[in-house]
Amino acid sequence: MWSPEREAEASAGGDPAGLLPPEWEEDEERMSFLFSAFKRSREVNSTDWDSKMGFWAPLVLSYSRRQGVVRLRLRDLQEAFQRKGSVPLGLATVLQDLLRRGELQRESDFMASVDSSWISWGVGVFLLKPLKWTLSNMLGDNKVPAEEVLVAVELLKEKAEEIYRLYQHSPLSSHPVVALSELSTLCASSCPDERTFYLVLLQLQKEKRVTVLEQNGEKIVKFARGPHAKVSPVNDVDVGVYQLMQSEQLLSRKVESLSQEAERCKEEARRACRAGKKQLALRSLKAKQRTEKRIEALHAKLDTVQGILDRIYASQTDQMVFNAYQAGVGALKLSMKDVTVEKAESLVDQIQELCDTQDEVSQTLTGGVTNGLDFDSEELEKELDILLQDTTKESLELPDRPPCYTNSVPNPRISDAELEAELEKLSLSEPDLVPSSKSPKRLLEPTL
Repeated sequence: MWSPEREAEASAGGDPAGLLPPEWEEDEERMSFLFSAFKRSREVNSTDWDSKMGFWAPLVLSYSRRQGVVRLRLRDLQEAFQRKGSVPLGLATVLQDLLRRGELQRESDFMASVDSSWISWGVGVFLLKPLKWTLSNMLGDNKVPAEEVLVAVELLKEKAEEIYRLYQHSPLSSHPVVALSELSTLCASSCPDERTFYLVLLQLQKEKRVTVLEQNGEKIVKFARGPHAKVSPVNDVDVGVYQLMQSEQLLSRKVESLSQEAERCKEEARRACRAGKKQLALRSLKAKQRTEKRIEALHAKLDTVQGILDRIYASQTDQMVFNAYQAGVGALKLSMKDVTVEKAESLVDQIQELCDTQDEVSQTLTGGVTNGLDFDSEELEKELDILLQDTTKESLELPDRPPCYTNSVPNPRISDAELEAELEKLSLSEPDLVPSSKSPKRLLEPTL
């Protein structure tokens, strides 16, 4: 099933096949159903109605956006969506539904909602419709004629925003007033035709971001100074600045043309000298000198005009800075409306008083509760010193190493022979216990 998200993956180009759904070529049965006409009323079969509308309505809007076409006609859509020689029979109903939802708007209705008096050619192009269209609307018939122009509302708004950003980032934005012809040249890449350009201007005018005025047979456009600001009407200052800008451009073009003429006279004099035609060379040099004098005079006038424009631009900048300062002062006054030096000093005194009170409370609490027992700190210190001295004496009287009693516990692993040998040693060490060979038993008895 086709969805608007798939449009981003389609290839760009004039062929709408780049954004067609897969079933366009694969599912004959479904495409036959989608190319059939709608029922007279949705209540007859709401499922079929919604299925067709869900397919064609997004496809029409995506086609308009991909092609960059703000203006749509039923005939053009039928030709764009032809399939194997067949045209969708329900496109008129789809356009009626888009008109009802406000996603499309009749070009004539859009023109009527905006002051388009400055479009001199709009009477024959925009506003007049065939008699059958007018009669059908008066009689309540909402069918869309094949030649009637419809406007894609959202795409037109996006185009208007694009044109406004394009102007803001161009050299023309140095002054809010610009010639309509210059603006048209600037927007040629975004607006494929003159009608689209004028519709975009009308949308900007509807949003109160531009205003158009005809001055001495030439249309001039005034832009709002900021993206969220509303444009003010064209006044005498705007007209005067615009005339100065036009004079500057005219003088610049004249200086450039005369410079080329002076260079041409110089080349003619050089060729005449090479050909030996002295008089012709002199005439060419005189013409060159006269042209250079005219150029100097025009440069002086151009410098004067540019100086005036520079002062005007500087004054506009100064005015912007002044307005910013004024707004800042107003905001500061509002924020310090109830703040005075006396109130500030009183507030500081109150804070200091509260801090002192808190310190006193803290000192009182840290004194603690003694439960009626008063201890003398000097006596406690003396007692602690005595305890320390006693501890030191005890540590000095302790032996360096505890005695080891290795023979206190007999080793059960010693044999009888070893015991007799050790006993003999003890007997030899004592003079009264000298063993006798005649009575060994009597020697053993006392020792046991």
